[in-house]
Amino acid sequence: MRYIDVILPLPLQDSFTYILQDEFAERVKVGMRVAVPFGKTKVYTAVVYKIHDNKPLHYEAKMIEDVIDEKPIVTHSQLQFFEWIASYYLCRLGEVLRAALPSAFLIESETVITRHPDANLEQDLTDEEVFLMDALEMQSALKTSDVMSILGKKTIFPSLNKMVEKNLIMINQELNKQYKPKILKYLRIHHQYKSQEAVEKTLEDLSNATKQKEVYLKMFSLEATQKRINRKSLKKAAEVSDGVIKALIDKDILEEYELRQDRVGFDESIFEDKEIKLSSRQRQAFQDIEENFENKNITLFQGVTSSGKTEIYIHLIEQYIKEGKQVLYLLPEIALTTQLITRLQAYFGDQVIVFHSKFSVNERVEAYMHVLNGTKGKIIIGARSSIFLPFQNLGFVIVDESHEISFKQYDPAPRYQARDSAIVLSHLHQGKTLLGTATPSLESLYNVKIGKYAYTNLTKRYGDVLAPVINIVDLQDRYKKKKMKGHFSEDLLLKMEETLKNGEQVILFQNRRGYSPILECNDCGHSPQCPNCDVSLTYHKNNNTLRCHYCGYHIAMQIKCMACGSKDITTKGFGTEQIETEAKALFPDAVVKRMDQDTTRGKTAYADLISDFENKEIDVLVGTQMLSKGLDFRHVNLVGVMNADSLLNFPDFRAHERCFHLLTQVAGRAGRTKKQGLVLIQSYNPHHQILQQVTTYDYKKMFQEQINDRKHFKYPPYYRLVKFTLKSRDFNMVNEASDWLAKFYRQIFKSQVLGPEFPPVLRIRNNYHKNIMIKIPPEHSLEKTKYYIKKGQDKFEAISQFRSVRLNIDVDPY
Repeated sequence: MRYIDVILPLPLQDSFTYILQDEFAERVKVGMRVAVPFGKTKVYTAVVYKIHDNKPLHYEAKMIEDVIDEKPIVTHSQLQFFEWIASYYLCRLGEVLRAALPSAFLIESETVITRHPDANLEQDLTDEEVFLMDALEMQSALKTSDVMSILGKKTIFPSLNKMVEKNLIMINQELNKQYKPKILKYLRIHHQYKSQEAVEKTLEDLSNATKQKEVYLKMFSLEATQKRINRKSLKKAAEVSDGVIKALIDKDILEEYELRQDRVGFDESIFEDKEIKLSSRQRQAFQDIEENFENKNITLFQGVTSSGKTEIYIHLIEQYIKEGKQVLYLLPEIALTTQLITRLQAYFGDQVIVFHSKFSVNERVEAYMHVLNGTKGKIIIGARSSIFLPFQNLGFVIVDESHEISFKQYDPAPRYQARDSAIVLSHLHQGKTLLGTATPSLESLYNVKIGKYAYTNLTKRYGDVLAPVINIVDLQDRYKKKKMKGHFSEDLLLKMEETLKNGEQVILFQNRRGYSPILECNDCGHSPQCPNCDVSLTYHKNNNTLRCHYCGYHIAMQIKCMACGSKDITTKGFGTEQIETEAKALFPDAVVKRMDQDTTRGKTAYADLISDFENKEIDVLVGTQMLSKGLDFRHVNLVGVMNADSLLNFPDFRAHERCFHLLTQVAGRAGRTKKQGLVLIQSYNPHHQILQQVTTYDYKKMFQEQINDRKHFKYPPYYRLVKFTLKSRDFNMVNEASDWLAKFYRQIFKSQVLGPEFPPVLRIRNNYHKNIMIKIPPEHSLEKTKYYIKKGQDKFEAISQFRSVRLNIDVDPY
């Protein structure tokens, strides 16, 4: 008898073995999806992992229900990559599978209720049973959600089980398919009505139906000029109602036909068949990268902001696609894809595929299948999840803005770092990797120092455009001298006035969304807190609500204190919304817009904002860190950083490095044409060494200071970090569990175990959190360390009293 091991899309320890019936044996291959029973009643989609003859030792194998695919949808190299992700990031293969495949591929069964063929309605029935049987008269099957609404209650299975006992209904599991191809309907003249003879006869038959006759004639002229004609375009062209068209369809003069349309589209109007020429500096960098790739597979490419890195990427991409290779272009933010897609599609046409989380399930399925089949698109642009696509022949990976924190996935598992994972992915395909950035992470530059990566740089902006001047404004001094209006210093206001007068644009950066993070009573000091999390509610002025940024809880803005009833309440601190409001009041003639998570939720919201700003329909753009990431605006001459101190004072060992990166990147949005730009950074701590290093673009000094600190305090890149987060609704239980786990690991790792300790926000979504950190010295074997970590995890999960405690493991949690 043959067996298959499958990966279920669940956080399970191992793969599960099923019997492969003879009827399926010839068809099934590794990487195909099969429907398998799991648990008492559920049916899941699983991916075939191995095919063998070994019966499982510890349980009775079940038979598979069905084979879903005709050919594998997961490749051999994908499975290797999934194994590496699960092993390195200490998570389950099922968790990797769920992250990797579009959700439409992972169909789960749904409970469906149908009428029993021998149902006897003469027996005594309760009111609920009568309602349900009446509903089943109208519909052949009901979902559990339908039953809940019919009965008006959530607990329905006791009632359903009684009905099963009475032979009234049957409960089945049905696979719920999510993917639906996009079908469009078109019209054409039936072939029998196209000959000269048929036309004359039809016109005669329609002599009393003038409108139908006009539509019939109009169709001939439309078919001569258009590929496809739908109802809407015909109605508009012939100026008739739906009824006229329907009459012609009923007479078989017109026929309606369906076509499946690809959702992964390409706008042909943007295609430009023109060569991108490199400057002498760019050409030199291009040649250096090529030479580096002869000796090393990974090159760190450091090019100052606006140095023209993208043009070099395009030339490199061109080489690889000429060789028939696929190229993955990774970006940290979806916002960045908007401009880049336009540029790459203008050059490469329909060879570009885009893949990111703002796409619908159906769009993601189609993009996935294009990559798998190689039917469209050699160049894949995407955010971090695109590393899981089924590449057949990946030759080149670009990780743009490679220093960015957005490449790290935090929740749910797998908690992977897309930059590092992309390097492994490229290695599996024997490809090359280019890490592009203006401000490399300390880890990347350290890897250059130890000879792991090659290095290329571009030190000048394209066209010898001067880097913007960066000045620091001392907020303490300006407040003291009363030279502030709201959160705007006099210095910033004067420069904004001058910039707007010259017809140029302004970017204002504040790395906090909302209007104000704290609402406080001036009488008793009370601040409204989230009932589910240990944080204060943030005030959002646009919809007049107080909102929790951790769990989404919200209430209406309070006009009096919730504790003492006083009306003397005020907001403290500020976010992008408040800056937008103040900017509108200070510059009433300017068009001020905001770019943050709240204003870019829609699928095209990013693209619309960026397009409006590029076309100078917006004068002042206020935003969070998504503004800093590689966007290219030609008319921005002033950037204002509203308060740099929040970046410096963050409780994280990388806070200073990230502050330098962020401010340098934000500054890079200014003066990208011939005129030199200006950046004003407002701070209460103007003499801080990081701010001083930003003003002089002194990356080397920042690197040296930070790398020395990292070595001294045993942080990456010298030590590896593994973070354990324990969560429970029971405060005492999370304490007890974290103490047990820390004690276990301390016996093995000694003083390298830190904690357990509470994080800055103790409770999120009614779960108490506690953290443990293990620092792994460079001389320790990573495999051995992971073996002991896994051992601790298995022992912990075997303790029944800790079943209510969730344990998350995060490898490289930064």
